[in-house]
Amino acid sequence: MRVAYDCWKADRLKHPAAAPNVAGLPAAADALIETARLMLRRWRPEDREPFAAMNGDREVMEFFPSILTRAESDALVERIEAGFTANGFGLWAVEAKESGRLLGFTGLSVPGFEAPFTPAVEVGWRLARSAWGSGYATEAATAALDRGFSAHHLDEVVSFTTEQNIRSRAVMERLGMTRTPDDDFDHPALAGHRLARHVLYRIGAARWRAGPAVSRRPEG
Repeated sequence: MRVAYDCWKADRLKHPAAAPNVAGLPAAADALIETARLMLRRWRPEDREPFAAMNGDREVMEFFPSILTRAESDALVERIEAGFTANGFGLWAVEAKESGRLLGFTGLSVPGFEAPFTPAVEVGWRLARSAWGSGYATEAATAALDRGFSAHHLDEVVSFTTEQNIRSRAVMERLGMTRTPDDDFDHPALAGHRLARHVLYRIGAARWRAGPAVSRRPEG
């Protein structure tokens, strides 16, 4: 699964701005989120090796311009942790309860580029291939959205990916997010690249609080 390109190579983009409409909570308040099968938690030193292996997997990184080196993957963890300090939320490491295995990340981040829909808060995910098809992305993202709307009082959360990324778009739709084609955009970090065109999905607080969408179901 995927998340914004400011979590690909930060030197291509500006430093992320502060998150809009966020009630200030200390980073410790979002240290742990628990679901039926998963723990969304802060990052540990032992996560770096399996995370780097995931970021070096060409299938996992299919909709990114390149895989990450170990140094780039470690730097990404540092930027993720900095996001918790800046905003009180971030991209949580996702751990399977039963096995204790790191599956990847899911959470909330602030896009570090300017677009018609920014400033904004994005929900995103990236999971190892072995975790695909089990409903983990939907389960973890649902928990992240719950935290964003309940604890941080966000008005809206967005998600975006390349047009070709059908798998992640399906998760967005399962979460009850909707796309308006007029919102689609060319990612500024990918000018001229075949992956530049992106689709944008949104969900507002009122719609989320109205109750689970019929489509918010696990992957098959």
